[in-house]
Amino acid sequence: MLVSVFFGGCLVLFLYVYEYLIMKPKRQRSKLEKQGIRGPCPSIFLGNIPEIKNIHLKLHSKSTETAIEAHHEQEQEQPIISNNISHDWPSTIFPHLKQWQTQYGPVFMYSTGSIQILCITDAEMVKEVSLCTSLNLGKPSYLSKDRGPLLGQGILATSGSIWAHQRKIIAPELYLDKVKSMVNLMVDSTTSLLESWESRIKSEGEIADINIDQDLRSLSADIISRACFGSNFSQGKQIFSKIRNLQKVMSNQTIGVPGSRYMPNKSNKEMWRLEKEIKSMILSVVKHRVEASYERDLLQMILESAKNYSDGDSLTLGITRDKFIVDNCKNIYFAGHETTAIAASWSLMLLAANPEWQDRARAEVLEICRDGVPNADMLQSMKTLTMVIQETLRLYPPAVFVGREALEDMKLKNILVPKGVNIQIPISMLHQNPHIWGPDSHKYNPERFQNGVLEASKIPHAYIPFGLGNRVCAGQHLAMIELKVILSLILSKFCFSLSPAYQHCPAFRLVIEPKDGVRLHMRRLQLW
Repeated sequence: MLVSVFFGGCLVLFLYVYEYLIMKPKRQRSKLEKQGIRGPCPSIFLGNIPEIKNIHLKLHSKSTETAIEAHHEQEQEQPIISNNISHDWPSTIFPHLKQWQTQYGPVFMYSTGSIQILCITDAEMVKEVSLCTSLNLGKPSYLSKDRGPLLGQGILATSGSIWAHQRKIIAPELYLDKVKSMVNLMVDSTTSLLESWESRIKSEGEIADINIDQDLRSLSADIISRACFGSNFSQGKQIFSKIRNLQKVMSNQTIGVPGSRYMPNKSNKEMWRLEKEIKSMILSVVKHRVEASYERDLLQMILESAKNYSDGDSLTLGITRDKFIVDNCKNIYFAGHETTAIAASWSLMLLAANPEWQDRARAEVLEICRDGVPNADMLQSMKTLTMVIQETLRLYPPAVFVGREALEDMKLKNILVPKGVNIQIPISMLHQNPHIWGPDSHKYNPERFQNGVLEASKIPHAYIPFGLGNRVCAGQHLAMIELKVILSLILSKFCFSLSPAYQHCPAFRLVIEPKDGVRLHMRRLQLW
């Protein structure tokens, strides 16, 4: 009997694995193929991961040879000129998507492990995804599984009733009227950073060579801490540091390979350790908050919502009170400071590389903000600065992809998307499509936004730096106002150019960031 039970169990396990790894993906792909959608042929266990790696290796080898040849033709430490900076980073970071788009068309399929992906670069199809309000089009399940240590079941990763519940709590705390009330604390935090830069310039002479990335991360962390958590960066420094380390480890992880997230390898062990430590730290912050009295802020809203959970709510939503608190805090810590800090770094890099736009933006700031301290109304009047930020977000969007999963069979435009298929929209490929943005789509030109987003391109809904549809980023107003405060104060106090040591090398670490940071030559602005 024991032998029968054992072999019966093995048979059931085999049939489950066979269905999960072979039959289910095969059915999903077959349904798409019958509708004329093509893509590279996957392997059973890894999907198209080996092919993706080969494409990257070939490109890397070719790029290395080209770089060596270019090095022999140039003097070392030659100052970087704007025209020498290529913004066509999708071709080097996601060459497989570019290759398959050319080979199979604007809508194609591929797979990473057992995850079947429908990649959409067609603007009209993107519009269909944007207009879909059904909860059956949710976030990909790998976000709460493969990316679970970072995102868990927070607002960025969940779907259905869990997401709707979280959005109802978090989004109102980030509406424009509430964000406007945060401007003064943003100014205070930014002013403290700029005073440290002024001291550094004074000690080093007229010009200081500053790698601005870490400073901007600390600044953005301080702002999100004070605005949403009633504390400051120094109190949450370890949490931000560990989330940053977790982000780095996770960016090297391949999603979709069955069982890979359970393997006790070095990177998984590091992720598990960081996840455990971050949870402990956040719960410590929460305990301190409960024991003290604070003004009503986003953390307070999360705590009150968790406090009101009944056992029935926990079962219905499938998430415990502590997990609800920890995961949403992690989501806000990550999304609320990392993306804004990187956007600020890219904005300053582009202004340094394009001094004519730096001068235009500064002239506007000095004219509108005569006493040097911006308020919400002044920020709204800064049209040139808005154009600069919008163009930065076009070339270097905070999120790399819009990701969705069909939780049921769904019709989008003329395509029936099978249940379980992931939809992937590469934002950068839309943002740099010459058919949408014109022949200068790879160039920095804030002028394209002079009449607003609707007039900037042939297809307005192809501009999606904060996502799209009912899942658009809840913190977009906070991000835009924070960027305006930071950039306006820097422009009003400093002139800056790219350091000769700056190397333009965008890198994928869940977001697109400068691999070696952004180094600027900064000097105090002299006003006569």
